[in-house]
Amino acid sequence: MRKGVALTAAVLLLVAGCETGGSGSREGSGTATATTVATRLQEWAVVVETTSAPPGPVTFEVTNAGEDVHELVVLRTGRAPDSLPTSEDGAVIEDAEGVEVVGEVEDIEPGASADLTVDLEGGTYVLVCNIVHSEDHGGHGGVEVHYALGMRTGFNVAA
Repeated sequence: MRKGVALTAAVLLLVAGCETGGSGSREGSGTATATTVATRLQEWAVVVETTSAPPGPVTFEVTNAGEDVHELVVLRTGRAPDSLPTSEDGAVIEDAEGVEVVGEVEDIEPGASADLTVDLEGGTYVLVCNIVHSEDHGGHGGVEVHYALGMRTGFNVAA
């Protein structure tokens, strides 16, 4: 009888250890399941399939569907997406008070994809493309500030 009880307990522990919740994949024993968020960068938006996730690892599967090079910067901040502190050229000041860079993936070419996995605590975040691109418009010059053009969105992590 003792062997049967021990075997049942072992099976229950094995089944409990294999359970995963949410989306994503389990990377190994004791590793939390990452929430996966499909993220599209385009002129002039950051589009996410969901604007929230539970605390823990979050993988942003980033695709550049635009015609320009873009990046994804994950900022932890209590500020609204359109009110982040900016420098004279219009880029977000990533080391400003009340703004913390959690992770980023830079220089994603048009048509390319990249994954960014970050461990997010409960709170509010803003996802931005913080590229400032100088252009030559027939000798007139010009600057594209991706953040100012609308490449930003809010993201929440439940506490």
